[in-house]
Amino acid sequence: MIPAELLENYGTLKKSFGKNDIIFEEGNLPTHYYQIISGEIKMSNYNDDGREFIQGIFYRDQSFGEPPLFLNQKYPANSIAVEDSEIFALPKPNFMKLLEENPAISIKIIENLAQRLYYKSIMAAEISTHEPEHRVLKLIDHGIAYFNFKKELNGYLINFTRQQIGDLTGLRVETVIRAIKALEKKGELKIVNRKVYR
Repeated sequence: MIPAELLENYGTLKKSFGKNDIIFEEGNLPTHYYQIISGEIKMSNYNDDGREFIQGIFYRDQSFGEPPLFLNQKYPANSIAVEDSEIFALPKPNFMKLLEENPAISIKIIENLAQRLYYKSIMAAEISTHEPEHRVLKLIDHGIAYFNFKKELNGYLINFTRQQIGDLTGLRVETVIRAIKALEKKGELKIVNRKVYR
């Protein structure tokens, strides 16, 4: 997203987080722009039944949590390290100055936010109207397009756990497992050593 050297020129900090560490909590006001150096971050919240709903999963070179930063609104979800992660944290005033002084970066940020909004609108329609198999396949195809899943001999390795697929599509894990098996039978997916490929 934003080149590391540019972030460093504007005074970014490097922060390390262990697996399951919280980067920010739902209800807090944003203070920094966050961009992943290494690792994996999820944004999620819980419903009244205690079920987790994942708003998004983010990987190396991706940023997260910007909408509340621009709007000066509280975070609508928690941000948690899925694995050991290192992150750039640029204070909000420095981030705004960076955008003002670098219009090309501002355009990249706008495009990134537009892509996320587009994904959310597609997934909202999928969750409300489509069968589990269709939802799972749509999420996987989105992952291939936007999360840079690696292409291997068997196809694209889908870097989501069954639980994450469920949390991202509003499906139970058992339903996800059944849908993946059905999609394998139809030749849409491959399962090799418990790993899913498209």
